[in-house]
Amino acid sequence: MGNTGLVYDPRYLDHDMGAGHPESPNRLRAIMRQLEQSGTATRLTMIEPREAEDEWITQIHTPSYLAMLKAHAPAHGRVSLDPDTSMSPGSLTAAYLAAGGALAAVDAIMSKEVDHVFCAVRPPGHHAEAGRAMGFCLFNNVAIAARYVQQRYGLQRVLIVDWDVHHGNGTQHSFEDDSSVLYFSPHQYPHYPGTGRATERGRGAGEGFTINVPMEAGEGDEEYRAVFQESLVPAADAFKPEFVIISAGFDAHKDDPLASMGLTEEGYEDLTGIVAGIAKRHAGGRILSSLEGGYHLTSLAASVDRHIQALLAA
Repeated sequence: MGNTGLVYDPRYLDHDMGAGHPESPNRLRAIMRQLEQSGTATRLTMIEPREAEDEWITQIHTPSYLAMLKAHAPAHGRVSLDPDTSMSPGSLTAAYLAAGGALAAVDAIMSKEVDHVFCAVRPPGHHAEAGRAMGFCLFNNVAIAARYVQQRYGLQRVLIVDWDVHHGNGTQHSFEDDSSVLYFSPHQYPHYPGTGRATERGRGAGEGFTINVPMEAGEGDEEYRAVFQESLVPAADAFKPEFVIISAGFDAHKDDPLASMGLTEEGYEDLTGIVAGIAKRHAGGRILSSLEGGYHLTSLAASVDRHIQALLAA
């Protein structure tokens, strides 16, 4: 049985992209309410986020992008960054706290305060490119955390498992020429953002360290389990990660309005168990899981709860 932490801060709710936007503060409200009602919250160690320092953000994002966000952060109203992504007055602080929540999670894991952490953060991160906000994302939280693990704590090999239904273009591009980060992404294809073909395997020194598994609409628990057992497990066992990060999107759920996959809460629990097995074999059980997508509030909250329960059991 592992000790599991939870990163959360009410300031994540201050990021607001407008009425009707699927990436809503209600996502976190639903998750926190579910964890309280099920009793899971009482079993978790609360971890307070900090605002990420610019020196860590700029390991992944360009200084000019950071300066642009600061210059455009609105005092009132909203500023559009791309067709899907905007900033409200609370957005930049929330983004700094989302990235910093992942850093605080790393610290808690590396100090052995906890074995694993779920970061209930927003805005999400895996679409954010080095110099561009994209797909609801401002800072690439998991990519920043991966570099922090390596540079702050001297770990060499990091595995990122991105099971969000959308391909994590920003994370792939952050590490595609880097053999020290193994990036694994099963995702609905073709679907937003249009990247993530099986032929995208990294480049240069990083060739072979990007594993994309395009999946067809309608595939669910059985197909995902097979992909994880047949593609992820052998690659991870060969790579021997010292730290494991999950880009935990829950939008491959059968009820999600933004995709067409068939995962269930039980499926997410099973995938968590497979990843936890990898972490136990190679990484001392260390897992950082950070929220990405998931837009059907009831299934999102239930899936997160099952995911955390599987971490607690690991």
